[in-house]
Amino acid sequence: MTDRSSAGNPLWIAYEYVAMVIGLGSLAVLCLLWLPCALILNPLLPRRMGQPLGRAMISFGFRFYLRVLSLFCACRFELGEIDQLRDQGPLIVAANHPSLLDAVMIVSRLPNAVCVMKAALMDNLLFGAAARLARYIRNDAALEMVLGARDELAQGAHLVIFPEGSRTRNFPFDASSPSVGLIASRSKAPIQALLIEFSTPYLGKAWPLFRRPVLPLTCRIRLGRRFPPPTNIQAFAAELDTYFSAEFGQNFRSTAAFAV
Repeated sequence: MTDRSSAGNPLWIAYEYVAMVIGLGSLAVLCLLWLPCALILNPLLPRRMGQPLGRAMISFGFRFYLRVLSLFCACRFELGEIDQLRDQGPLIVAANHPSLLDAVMIVSRLPNAVCVMKAALMDNLLFGAAARLARYIRNDAALEMVLGARDELAQGAHLVIFPEGSRTRNFPFDASSPSVGLIASRSKAPIQALLIEFSTPYLGKAWPLFRRPVLPLTCRIRLGRRFPPPTNIQAFAAELDTYFSAEFGQNFRSTAAFAV
């Protein structure tokens, strides 16, 4: 839980605004530094060279970014359990999606992660070039998404996907789409659930981008259940929802008080 003892202190509130600027600004700077390199390297390097380089740089950059947040922005990240997955590929890594920081935290620990991304982000000037170099997968064409995910898993990647399809609207999680089960069924890859917990729903769907955080912020990711590839895709979506409900049932009351 977040320590609320400093709530209302003008100096602490000012620090929270400064931390917000540092957090958002440092991410933008990191993306801008890598942007020209990614733009140049993408057409020059063959896939076998560009893809691992792109993924490794994103993972390194995100890990550095989380270090900045830890040092200057009163954030604490408990992500060590993800390290157990590094040598266990191929896996579909399926997590709940409470915040914009979710993919940052997961990818920072998995250097061969490939994300299923919204098409708008793939086309975004700030993020798109790096994502294309890393051969991330667009989500705007279902068949291409499934086939691309299957190919990446066949090559041993960790496929990072959020079953909700977007950030959570109703904490602690929203209903799952059939996409995770469909990809697992086609690729015959197991599904590793990740459980993401925040002390507040910072940068969630209901948290405006420029609303100051409530600090200190604690973020924890723990390993959940590993599911075999399903045979019934619709039934698996319901099973995944039931599982998340059981895991987050008590956490809902602790985060609901911070909802906007």
